[in-house]
Amino acid sequence: MESRNGAQAPFFICDPDQKPRYFVMRPSTIPDHSASLVWSTSRYQVDLRVVRVMGIVNVTPDSFFDGGRSSAAVALKHCETLLQQGADLLDIGGESSRPGAESISADQEWQRIEPVLRDALSLGVPLSIDTCKPEVMQRALDLGADIINDIRALGADGAMDVVVNHPQCGVCLMHMSGHPPTMQAAPWHVDIVSEVRDFLAERVLALVERGVDRQRIVLDPGIGFGKRVEDNFALVRGQQALLDLGHPVLAGWSRKSSLGAVTGKPVSDRLCASVAAALAAAQCGARILRVHDVDATVDALRVWSAAGLL
Repeated sequence: MESRNGAQAPFFICDPDQKPRYFVMRPSTIPDHSASLVWSTSRYQVDLRVVRVMGIVNVTPDSFFDGGRSSAAVALKHCETLLQQGADLLDIGGESSRPGAESISADQEWQRIEPVLRDALSLGVPLSIDTCKPEVMQRALDLGADIINDIRALGADGAMDVVVNHPQCGVCLMHMSGHPPTMQAAPWHVDIVSEVRDFLAERVLALVERGVDRQRIVLDPGIGFGKRVEDNFALVRGQQALLDLGHPVLAGWSRKSSLGAVTGKPVSDRLCASVAAALAAAQCGARILRVHDVDATVDALRVWSAAGLL
């Protein structure tokens, strides 16, 4: 079986105890300089020489696009559907971070996430937990999660300690201006690319100085998080500045309001715009695309790869 870009299908190299440790795809030709494009996580080494699709699994009643999966059974079925459509990773979240969203307690967030994570651990792919709460991070990693995806870039008290003290987990550090309840009230930036680059560089340095291997770290510019429409598009044009920090970039454009601003379409009609933005981010160097619409994104990547554009 072939992958979406003509490579061999994913395979696993197991430890002696037969637990999967590597999640890789081997293209027919691999340039030597790409050998460092690996995301080291709790159970898997994710090969980022191929652009990866991260499927969004919102276990929330109030997410801006696909909330309402309060049932663990419904959420798990969605996980399975995303994998059938070609997702390489899953990102499970129990608290909405849409503009205007209100925070919930760590216990409430964990009650939403825990049953989905527990069942999804058997699906055979890396699992990311979208949370900014140290208590939820710790519980998720203890249960077996592979990645912590934090919109606050481990800024909460104790969050960095959780990741530092875990020997292998992957982490995605995101830039956000302000906080979800008010971040879109009146965002203002003079040079958004430099601001995001400098912030993420500081957060990376803080982790590395505490002993976290650089291969565990991925960066997210935080599209839509306290940024104007023009800021978001400046970030995709200036994505190379983030790549120059030496870490893979995760892009999360899916269904965002900036796409509505340029198309005039409501969130329910932003599929085409989302795929176009994902391709633009990938062509500018992003290695992970965090999306709601896995099927369409995977098809687009296949076409782009067949045309030699990725």
